[in-house]
Amino acid sequence: MSMLAAIPDMPREITCGPVSFEIDGAGLRELRVGGHELIRGVAFLVRDRDWGTLAPEISDIEMHRAGDRLEYALTARYRSAGATLTARLRISAGPDGLDLRAEGRAEGQFETNRAGFTVLHPIAGQAGAPLRVTHADGRVEQTTFPDLIAPWQPVKEIAALRNSVGPWDCDCTLSGDVFEMEDQRQWGDASFKTYNRPLALPWPYVLAPGVMEPQAVSLRWHRRVEPVTPRRDASRMGARLMQTALVLTPEEALRAAQRSSDLDAVRPQRLLCSLDATLDDAAGAFAAFAALQVAAPNYVFDLELICGFDADPDAELVAHSATMRAVGFAPESVMVCASVDRQSTPPGSDWPDCPPLAEIHAAARAAFPKVTLGGGMASFFPELNRKRPAEDAWDFVTHGLCPIVHDARDAAVMQTLEAVGDITRSAEAIAGARGYRVGPCSIAMRQNPYGSRTIPNPGSERVCMTDDDPRHRTDFGAAYAVGLATRLATSRAEVWTPAALYGPRGLFDAAGRPLPITAALAALAGAAGQRVISAEIEAGLARLELERVAFTANLTPGRLAGLEAHGWMKEDRGPAAC
Repeated sequence: MSMLAAIPDMPREITCGPVSFEIDGAGLRELRVGGHELIRGVAFLVRDRDWGTLAPEISDIEMHRAGDRLEYALTARYRSAGATLTARLRISAGPDGLDLRAEGRAEGQFETNRAGFTVLHPIAGQAGAPLRVTHADGRVEQTTFPDLIAPWQPVKEIAALRNSVGPWDCDCTLSGDVFEMEDQRQWGDASFKTYNRPLALPWPYVLAPGVMEPQAVSLRWHRRVEPVTPRRDASRMGARLMQTALVLTPEEALRAAQRSSDLDAVRPQRLLCSLDATLDDAAGAFAAFAALQVAAPNYVFDLELICGFDADPDAELVAHSATMRAVGFAPESVMVCASVDRQSTPPGSDWPDCPPLAEIHAAARAAFPKVTLGGGMASFFPELNRKRPAEDAWDFVTHGLCPIVHDARDAAVMQTLEAVGDITRSAEAIAGARGYRVGPCSIAMRQNPYGSRTIPNPGSERVCMTDDDPRHRTDFGAAYAVGLATRLATSRAEVWTPAALYGPRGLFDAAGRPLPITAALAALAGAAGQRVISAEIEAGLARLELERVAFTANLTPGRLAGLEAHGWMKEDRGPAAC
């Protein structure tokens, strides 16, 4: 038996015969057997009271190999509000299985929303596919993974799962707590997530000083008699590429009114004017939007209106409508959202006080009789999926996207593009015959539905749920935007809002120079309305072919297909690298 030197700069790829995976922090990623990805990840994760993921301090790494078998161990230390949770994680791997075990000890009153193992099943070929569940009481259930995205947990009280990938049946056995599954496609993650501690139990909760009950995950795989062929959804070619919008706050609208030439950097079709009437002076905000409308009359203006609705929604919306007319702001569309609905209502939680959606819808129709009305959520798809607009009440339905809710690694952000098709397909089922719009949908999060704040990022690091992601300002942000446009191109989305005009999610750096994403968005905006010939993401490349122009983006950190890392190009009567 040999011992490998402990190398702290994880992840590192491990192979055990036909098995491969990457060790990453307090867990592993991309477990493959014979080249087939059976598990997207298993990790011992700890979340704070705002659902932020605590980064562990890793130490005491040991790794032993004997032939095609591996033993690996580490200590992960999590700190929060003066308390500490220390977990010893052990991984045993071989050609026929893999086991993880964690033993933990809390020092101080350790407050958390979740502390334990999380298992991620990749979504490729799994939506609507068979799933066998062994429940905690021993009952065995034959079910399926959700086809359309499930708003609530599709499976509860889990002791074991069996699913099939390619030629393999994969068994996942869990112990040490009660586990349940959620459909992580809701948040853009390309996985179904099984996690410990049901959401119906109170959170945050406190781990008292002392030893935690050990937790374990056991994975075994067996060859099937007949391999499973992944389902491929038919792509809807012939759609028209959606219009591009940029989002502005009232303060940004005043700035743009003085510098309307800044809009020329992208020349979007539309401007989304965002007003939180619970925080901003509505009259001043409408006046700012009106000033911009005078300075930039060739753009279509849309209004995102966040209301408190503490009393009668009719009176509140009528007052906003009158103020808007008085200052001369005339948007083409108005999307109304209750302020409390920007926050997520997790399973088992009480819904906050709010007038019924049908009442809000009727009040909006009466207050804004001559504009296109939008319903849905100013936050993200999970909030829309769990609180759906009344049928036939709105002219269009909308929601935002954010790829850093659960995992902020570069690879994870690009992997969220896998789930965009599932999100749009599920949102279109909610929208029915109504229109459909997506955004804002930048990498960074403008508002956190899952906690009291977005996460500060003074060090410009890869941080979940931050409102300032440094990749937006690099070639990565441009490549991600082209990839997202590629995924949205075959949906029914009429409008997307991939950036703000100013600020950390805007078009310019601190010196006023255009960012790399700006040229990409300008090219995509210029192609709006063209018929989609093909749109696919495969092997790290996004390819979008339209009637008169084609886009290619390298979504990887290495050179690929003649493009530098995260490079992109537009072909229009010949290649023109950007």
